[in-house]
Amino acid sequence: MTLLAPLITGFLRDYMPRQRGYSPHSCEAYAYSFRLLFAFAAKRIQTKPSQLLIEQLDAALILDFLGHIERERGNGAATRNLRLASIKTFMRYVEYQVPSALEQIGQIHAIPVKRHDQKLIRHLVMVEVRAILNAPDLTTRLGVRDRAMMHLCFAAGLRVSELVGAMMANLSLQRPPSLLVLGKGRKERCLPLWKETAADLRAWLTLRGSVRVPELFVNAEGAPMTRAGFEYVLEKHARAAAETCPSLCNRSISPHQLRHSCAVIMLQATHDIRKVALWLGHADIRTTEVYLRMDPSEKLEAVEAVVPPELRRGRFRAPDALIASLLADTSPPPA
Repeated sequence: MTLLAPLITGFLRDYMPRQRGYSPHSCEAYAYSFRLLFAFAAKRIQTKPSQLLIEQLDAALILDFLGHIERERGNGAATRNLRLASIKTFMRYVEYQVPSALEQIGQIHAIPVKRHDQKLIRHLVMVEVRAILNAPDLTTRLGVRDRAMMHLCFAAGLRVSELVGAMMANLSLQRPPSLLVLGKGRKERCLPLWKETAADLRAWLTLRGSVRVPELFVNAEGAPMTRAGFEYVLEKHARAAAETCPSLCNRSISPHQLRHSCAVIMLQATHDIRKVALWLGHADIRTTEVYLRMDPSEKLEAVEAVVPPELRRGRFRAPDALIASLLADTSPPPA
């Protein structure tokens, strides 16, 4: 019998960050999945999470856990698949640590992902983006900061982790202005900035002051901006923007919608999915193809490019006298 606690500690503190090079945000996302799993397992087995054994995490318990997060927590199939992927990654690590559990781990690896509807991603049109960016009060320090944060998130198509993790040292406002971004999978990409975005960033740097942290954006206390902090800022200004832009009413605007909006607008401007993938930092262009389904202009161009078939026109003849009389009754009277 093997205690689970030392295994998960080694997985999260050594294997993921040091051996695989996962970012702190990715490690925290994995840790959250396991907190949910261990709390469920401890309650089911009636023990403490610290006393759980790896042998107790069999395929049946994992399936029950996946059903639990869908039924009790209201999670969708996509979230269910995400939790399952985290568990399978951990089990691949356990294979080397506990060879005696290979049969049990093989059964867990055999658990299939659940297919689900792929809905169109929601995004903002330029009028809505402009209303949100104009919402902050530019006569205040925090208003200037909020405008710069939201503008950079949209213009550069940043993930929220990339935005709050942006460093002062990686920003260049010399011509041409650019930002070096550390993206998913610890991949760097250099993004040129619009002059309007650079102007908002210069305004923020003038008011930022000499704080001790290296991050570009800080909160009112001078600490680095957090994901939750930016989500709150964006939601607040989206509600204010709804007063002048009715289409924003009763909508929940997330940071990722700014990224989606950047992608759609860039695709409409360039008609090149490869450039959009390069800008967003997608390792696989198939990830970017979702924006092709969102952009109606691509479908309209396809319709206009295809020559419709020439069809022989005819006139319907009623097969029965009764139907013919009914058709005659519905005909407009002569002028």
